[in-house]
This record gives sequence, C-alpha cells and structure tokens, in this order.
Amino acid sequence: MKDPEILVYDEKMQKALDSLHQSFGRLRSGKASINMLDGIKVSMYGDSIPINQVANIKTPDPKLIIINAWDKEAVPAIIKAIQKANIGLNPVQEGNNIKLPIPALTEEIRLSIVKEAKKLAEEARVIMRNVRRDAINDFKKQKKDGDLSEDEEKRYEKEMQDLHDNFMKEIDNLIYFKEKQIMEV
Repeated sequence: MKDPEILVYDEKMQKALDSLHQSFGRLRSGKASINMLDGIKVSMYGDSIPINQVANIKTPDPKLIIINAWDKEAVPAIIKAIQKANIGLNPVQEGNNIKLPIPALTEEIRLSIVKEAKKLAEEARVIMRNVRRDAINDFKKQKKDGDLSEDEEKRYEKEMQDLHDNFMKEIDNLIYFKEKQIMEV
C-alpha cells in the first residue's frame, strides 16, 4: 500500500495517463473506432450534447462507423457537428443512419498522426515531471517546517522518483503501440 503522501501525486499522474489514453483514442489509425467521435458535440434543443447521447454508434467493420440517430431531426445536426469537428471523415446520410467510411491513410498522413501522438505523449511526460517536481518541493518544505525527518524526505523522494519512472515507462509503451498501430497498413 502506498503512503498517503505519495498517493496524492500518484492520482495526479494517473489522471494525466488516463487523459493520454483518451487523446490516443481520438487519433485516426486507419481503423474505425467509436472513440474517434469523442468530444464531438451536437447542437440540439438549444444545447451542446455529446454525439453518443443522441445516437447509437457502432463499427461493423474496420473501415466503417455507423451512427444511428435516435431522432430523425438530429441527423442534419449530427452531420454538421462531424463536419465542423474536422476529423477527416465524410458523413453519408442513409435515412436515420449516418455512415462514416474510414479512408485509407497515406504515408504522409500516418507520419503526421504519429507526430501528433508523440506530441501528446510529450505533454503527458511534462505533466509527470511537473508533478514529481511539485512533490519533491513539497517534501523539502515539510522537512524545513519540521513535519518530516531527513530520512522520511529521502524515502518519499525515492518513492516519488520510482512512481515517476513507472508512469514514464507506461507512456513509452503507449506511444510505442500507438505508433505501431498507426503505421500498420
């Protein structure tokens, strides 16, 4: 069990890693994924509503996303929201359904998506380093205030460094597998 002093920083790092997972899910990889539509909001009923709250979304095969609008009136709003999101998909309406064919990715597009994934990973790494720095500064302040002994401070700093290293390895693994997935033809 982790020390409560470390647990706070562990949670912050986990949130950053979870955010990276979500960001990677929204990146195109040449295969259909309902996560590609995360973050798209449909303007309906005078409000901005997530697309998954106005329609069923499914991927019957790796090259197609089908959106089945619950309300016939929502179809034009969903199409407009997808076009406005500029995710590189061209919606095709068929009754209450909207089909999103996933075009094959060119080498150039794949490389630019990998570049974006690496940028997202680096942003997560920066967050991890900042959390580690804040934790170590906090431990030093507690030692200075007399709340921690020197041994406790050093132990917490080592635990924090180990935690940081583990999260960095997870980020490296994520980017490795995402890059492999994107570059797969």
